[in-house]
Amino acid sequence: MNKDVALVLSSGGARGLAHIGAIEELEAQGYRITSIAGCSMGSLIGGVYAAGKLNEFREWMKTMDRKKMLKLTDFTLSFNHIVKGTRIIEAIMEFVPDVPIEELPIPYCAVATDWKSGREVVFRKGSLFEAIRASISLPAFYEPVRRDGMILIDGGVTNPIPLNRVERHEGDILVGVDVSGHDYAAQWEQKQALNERRKRSTSFSQKIINKLRPDSIEFNHYTMLSRVSSLMIRQNSILMAQLMKPDVLVDIQMARYGGFDYDKSEKLIAIGRQKTQQALGKLSTN
Repeated sequence: MNKDVALVLSSGGARGLAHIGAIEELEAQGYRITSIAGCSMGSLIGGVYAAGKLNEFREWMKTMDRKKMLKLTDFTLSFNHIVKGTRIIEAIMEFVPDVPIEELPIPYCAVATDWKSGREVVFRKGSLFEAIRASISLPAFYEPVRRDGMILIDGGVTNPIPLNRVERHEGDILVGVDVSGHDYAAQWEQKQALNERRKRSTSFSQKIINKLRPDSIEFNHYTMLSRVSSLMIRQNSILMAQLMKPDVLVDIQMARYGGFDYDKSEKLIAIGRQKTQQALGKLSTN
């Protein structure tokens, strides 16, 4: 079997740290990543890997905690975003130098979305970090990137797992790693179990909280909009997989970890490695 891999990494916020584990498992099993495409967090992990700095990035992520996350979050007053997004990019650039995409040792592309036209934008040349910064621009959270008359936001809006954008070579294996979805059923069961434990608690303070806390507190405007957005992205990724039919699809739906759990990097990396090992095992038996 040809072990050359065209690798595609999805959007998913902090869950995208599982992409590191996927890459490590591919390399551990002797696969060669000969091209890579990414969206949002997948564009960041893919770009850092293409630049040869994935180990340095992983070590840096080990140092991440809530305090450091807050320090790297440059809040601002704006009508269309709450975080500028400059500090995090500058911090990564301290150990991953910006380079032209076309000079990377393996073909790479990142996907963003033009807010004005609603169209997908694919970066195959130019500044690596401009491409990454555009691709990770979570709408209403990060400041959009303005380029060539476009207003660029997160690529997950249009193409959360760009299986159709990665450069292909004869005989290679198309591998997609999708962390864009949640295991909603498991999440609901976990929350219900937690609520039941709270109700049964004999703690005086918990009894007071139970009286003051409405049962529907977790079903609100924010969770409604967040869930709807996530479901739409997930459906787009499913449709793309059905259209492109990758040789290996590492589908990682998480119940415990969310899009901002950047301080859980090692646990997320371990999940990515385990799920990739399972998916590659199925490939070898076919």
